[in-house]
Amino acid sequence: MNPPSTADARSNFDSRHLRRVFDRRAAHWSDADFLVREVAHRLLERLDYIKLTPKCILDAGCGTGADFAALQARYPQAYLVGADSSLGMARAAAERGASEGWRRWLRRAPPQGVVQADFGALPLKDGVLDLVWSNLALHWREDPHRVIPEWHRVLHTDGLLLFSTFGPDTLRELRAAWNAVDARPHVIAFTDMHDLGDMMVQSGFGLPVVDMETFTVTYETPAALLRDVRLLGGNPMSERFDGLTGRRRHQALCRALEQQRRPDGVLALTFEFIYGHAWRTPAKTDEQGNAVVRLQDIGGRRSGGF
Repeated sequence: MNPPSTADARSNFDSRHLRRVFDRRAAHWSDADFLVREVAHRLLERLDYIKLTPKCILDAGCGTGADFAALQARYPQAYLVGADSSLGMARAAAERGASEGWRRWLRRAPPQGVVQADFGALPLKDGVLDLVWSNLALHWREDPHRVIPEWHRVLHTDGLLLFSTFGPDTLRELRAAWNAVDARPHVIAFTDMHDLGDMMVQSGFGLPVVDMETFTVTYETPAALLRDVRLLGGNPMSERFDGLTGRRRHQALCRALEQQRRPDGVLALTFEFIYGHAWRTPAKTDEQGNAVVRLQDIGGRRSGGF
């Protein structure tokens, strides 16, 4: 049985179905949030080595707002706005922000806001942000090549993009199990880190850095494994199989997963995490094609006086 192609796995991506999935998952998101929290911690560590004092931050794909507290603790004087396409997630994030509002008031910190919005088509003016932060959200867009230019658009010159996303090896065991059941795409084809690096360059970002690491999560049963997959977003394709056919397919999937049981008795599920960051560097030419040189870039090179 031939596995589905990468094109099939992307073309069947149903963003509206996925939005409804996350609307339903919002109330139970903390049950599967352990991976997202671990990756957020690793993203924050990267900021330890970056000199940045942002005035305005966007959390793109903010989910329930779990990253708000850490970002505002690091940048207490920054205005923070979260954006998520899921209304359920955006509401949960707004409620979280409201519950912590008194702490910001005591610190005299700026308020924060949450908007339901597609983070690939942001309701923001050009160049209004100093930091775009996006933790494990980009892979839920079927067209990352259109999202990254949008992030570039809303960043101010010298602003920073910092993101994490799933890589191609994510859920490889589940993909292999489904391939033993049928030839339909059930797991999306996640974007390779080299392609993401190219997208940043093509979008106008400078000094892009992309790297990856792999986590393995183990489970006792196929049911536990599939539960976490569902909580994390499940299948973004809208295909559904009901009744007896659906039960038989599910049983066949569980049997295929059982065949992957390791010698130590557990089932493994791989997650590949890609990390990327880049700067919105100054334009080298203006709209007429003339070279642009900023005074602050040459100020330290002057010798003598006037």
